[in-house]
Amino acid sequence: MIYRLIIFLILNFGALALGGLFTNNGVSSVWYAELNKAPWTPPGWVFGAAWTFIMISFSFYIAYLWPVQNNKFLLVMLFALQWLLNVMWNPVFFYYHNASVGLIIISLLTLLIAFMVFFFSPLMKAKTLLLLPYFLWLIIATSLNAYIFLKN
Repeated sequence: MIYRLIIFLILNFGALALGGLFTNNGVSSVWYAELNKAPWTPPGWVFGAAWTFIMISFSFYIAYLWPVQNNKFLLVMLFALQWLLNVMWNPVFFYYHNASVGLIIISLLTLLIAFMVFFFSPLMKAKTLLLLPYFLWLIIATSLNAYIFLKN
């Protein structure tokens, strides 16, 4: 279990780091600061704290799921798609300033994680709770992206 957990922690935090390389200054950028943002937008530090907690929880979830999921190809494909969408959103939104494509990406990521919550919940039972922070944060993040898309 510990080796799987370490591998998934490296992969998940690697995704955050890779996405972060292409964000410019992210939430501290002039572009982002001047956007008309949703009233429920949290302060900038919340994003880093949330993603850290989410990636730790998600790594535990995937590490627990790996040995009990028989269809490894499906699991690898879902994980890889999640990883790719997660990495892609930052540069699309923060570097290219494209809120519409960012909204598509984050919506797809939200739907993918929702699928995983419901598809694997019979197998994972109470451990599904480890995936809920990711899903709930994506709902919030998608609403923030949608607001920016609609109001700017």
